[in-house]
Amino acid sequence: MSAPLKGKVALVAGATRGAGRGMAVELGAAGATVYVTGRSTRTRRSEYDRPETIEDTADLVTEAGGQGIAVPADHLDPAQVRALVDRIAGEQGRLDVLVNDIWGGEKLFEWESPLWEHDLDKGLRLLRLAVETHAITSHHALPLLLRRPGGLVVEVTDGTADYNGGHYRVNFFYDLAKASVLRMAFALAHELGPRGATAVALTPGWLRSEMMLDIYGVREDNWRDALEREPHFAISETPRYVGRAVAALAADPDVARWNGRSLSSGGLAREYGFTDLDGSRPDAWRYLVEVQDAGKPADTTGYR
Repeated sequence: MSAPLKGKVALVAGATRGAGRGMAVELGAAGATVYVTGRSTRTRRSEYDRPETIEDTADLVTEAGGQGIAVPADHLDPAQVRALVDRIAGEQGRLDVLVNDIWGGEKLFEWESPLWEHDLDKGLRLLRLAVETHAITSHHALPLLLRRPGGLVVEVTDGTADYNGGHYRVNFFYDLAKASVLRMAFALAHELGPRGATAVALTPGWLRSEMMLDIYGVREDNWRDALEREPHFAISETPRYVGRAVAALAADPDVARWNGRSLSSGGLAREYGFTDLDGSRPDAWRYLVEVQDAGKPADTTGYR
């Protein structure tokens, strides 16, 4: 089917850029109506002070074949989230897919700084943005999602449960935030499963987001130039790859088999057969363990 999600309604919370944008666009490419939220609009930027906007994301969703609807929202504000869900209920009468991709912590965490040396206000702000926003959004959106059986909730994090369970991730606050999102998916699975819905945790691999490309001083069309600086960047993937993972889950009539699971873009590509935009299937988390963490030279043979 060219539009397996036609007639479905999705909310991608945190869709201004990066993985959120990629997931919104691929849901649109599968025919869905997609509400995209964030704090950066064409008239006002968040503290990120970047050019990407939710209106741009909505336009990309529509261009891909769906219907993109941009709604400015600060997901730390319950009143704004309640109004957002009320609008979706009034306009569509349903919600089939909820993607919790709110993050906003790139400028807040301090690499490998121990808890007692890390700026406390920044650390607590990071936790609020990465964890509290997800809880607020689910609290208000899930009653609408549960009106029909078969709803899907995707909690987006960084790292699989297996990997994060045995590895220290960046610092105390980052580690706690990403572990919390994994646990939220596990807890939601227990609450949603008996009520006919599914919750999963999903991680992209090494994401070639707009911000990551800027860090390496490259564009998507010449991203391989960054390999001179970081050879393992060869395993990286576009935001559309994890987007295709979400679209595949949303179109799967047997998606409940994944309830409560920790999933990755690379793992789901093997399961569903989709590829990244270049036709490859990068499996970053397997590569990370078997090549990068093992201290081997960068070589993606057999991993993409």
